[in-house]
Amino acid sequence: MKEYVLLVFLTLCSAKPLLHPSYLTLKNMMLKDMEDEGDGDADNSLFPTREPINPFFPFDLFPTCPFGCQCYSRVVHCSDLGLSSVPSNIPFDTRMVDLQNNKIMEIKENDFKGLISLYALILNNNKLTKIHPKAFLTTKKLRRLYLSHNQLSEIPLNLPKSLAELRIHDNKVKKIQKETFKGMNSLHVLELPSTLLELHLDYNKISTVELEDFKRYKDLQRLGLGNNRITDIENGSLANIPRVREIHLENNKLKKIPSGLQELKYLQIIFLHSNSITKVGVNDFCPTVPKMKKSLYSAISLFNNPVKYWEVQPATFRCVLSRMSVQLGNFRK
Repeated sequence: MKEYVLLVFLTLCSAKPLLHPSYLTLKNMMLKDMEDEGDGDADNSLFPTREPINPFFPFDLFPTCPFGCQCYSRVVHCSDLGLSSVPSNIPFDTRMVDLQNNKIMEIKENDFKGLISLYALILNNNKLTKIHPKAFLTTKKLRRLYLSHNQLSEIPLNLPKSLAELRIHDNKVKKIQKETFKGMNSLHVLELPSTLLELHLDYNKISTVELEDFKRYKDLQRLGLGNNRITDIENGSLANIPRVREIHLENNKLKKIPSGLQELKYLQIIFLHSNSITKVGVNDFCPTVPKMKKSLYSAISLFNNPVKYWEVQPATFRCVLSRMSVQLGNFRK
């Protein structure tokens, strides 16, 4: 019996944890995040720096771990196991769950219930078609969520406001609802499906639109960026969405008409009211090439801007449907 116990002890001491490539990448990112946040609580860190109480037993001899998974230092690896559902006995203090490369079709309401310390969740390359609206109700510290290469038709509802990174490309999402990302002040990495037809990012805190922001969304038809803090739209940004029909940029801080509108031949509706636009050029909306075919505008809103509307040339709106399609109005502070 003594020989058996000694053999088990030696095996445990010499065993090494399974280190997945995704684990190594996320580990570096998480450590950096914790440094940035100035988290000095070693008990709450994902990778504790404090020495264990008993140096001879650096981890529990009989840890609670889902069958077939690898568990170490508050990380649960359950990838490539052919799982059809989320394991039910994930430890409550888990900081990262890796469930990629399985056959999970649905995330249920209580799959992650009680995981209040969860920081990263990897669900890439499953068969997900449905995520319960309350699935992330208790994961209020979730920072990184990977859902790419699945079959989701919509972005999950009620995402944690703590989210800093969401990757959900290569799914079947066609439309992003207006309220999806509301209140997510820390979201800085966002990968969405390239098949999007509608993207609504209204009521956020976006300050600039850069050249690469819409490069993947060639089929986009409706773009909502209203009620943000946009001061600048980089030249050429809108050329990346040549099929767009409707753009909302109202209630921002733009000082000029975005460049490239005249080249969007399908654009019919553009909302620019309640900005800081001071001038409207004669070629800001309509093409300068005579033979270029352009859909007529049905709505151009410019009211509540400091524009001297009496200085706007009539030819500026030569490609609108009718006089009623343009709203200038007076600027009032």
